[in-house]
Amino acid sequence: MAKKDLSNWLVVSDIDGTLNNKLRKLPKRNFEAIKHFVLKCNGHFTLASGRNVESMRKHYNRLPIKGTPAVVLNGAGVYDYAQEKMLHFTPINQKAVDLVFDIYKRFPSLEIEILTDEVIYTLNAKIFAPCMVLADKLHCVNCKTVDEVPRENWGKVIFLGVPTLINKVKKYCLTLENTGANFMSSSICSFEMLNEGVHKGTALMKIAEMYNIDQEHTAAIGDYFNDYDMLKTVGLPACCGQAPQAMHDIAKFHACHCNHGAVADLLEYIMNDYKE
Repeated sequence: MAKKDLSNWLVVSDIDGTLNNKLRKLPKRNFEAIKHFVLKCNGHFTLASGRNVESMRKHYNRLPIKGTPAVVLNGAGVYDYAQEKMLHFTPINQKAVDLVFDIYKRFPSLEIEILTDEVIYTLNAKIFAPCMVLADKLHCVNCKTVDEVPRENWGKVIFLGVPTLINKVKKYCLTLENTGANFMSSSICSFEMLNEGVHKGTALMKIAEMYNIDQEHTAAIGDYFNDYDMLKTVGLPACCGQAPQAMHDIAKFHACHCNHGAVADLLEYIMNDYKE
């Protein structure tokens, strides 16, 4: 690999299905490319995920990132693991919070996860929500009624259910106007809500500003629709080979399938082949 100064670059990667393979394992090829990009070329590399601070920690700590803050809660937060400090946090406004309870009343079989800057609350947790929590070994507070859920400092809300139910919720939400919320799909069994105007891309650019990095020297790679806004924001958008066609349509770089080292594909392109 080439050795050159890339300290004016910020590269951000989604985790599941992008940095990790489909078995949630980190391909060695990705690790080695990140190590070279950061330690040899002085580039800035970090992660962007819908995960909260604790769920992100193990993925962040295993990489040679050298303290670059990470995007958590799909852009609602920017967290500095070196200082153990939330640098930016944009909570969901009260109007959108009230909407969540309206949605729950209309679709009572929905399972809901509410992620704050510190705690995860669940409503009607039966199948999907417990599986998500167990997969990441997270601590959460299971609420039996909506009255048990505090109505402040919400970073992200996840609606969970079978695909037919999620499609109904999605269609309903997308017909609403002036909700104060930003909705996005994260899988066929989930639909997410953030504060209006918030997504991974807005948080990514806050990190770029910290290092005085121009938009043209920002790159991001993802695999699904919750990465769409992030790719639209950066100078060099990239997607994994298995990403939906809509992601490929906006990408300037098309990496291999996540199982084979998609992040390495992007970093090697920047280090060796990218032309200003």
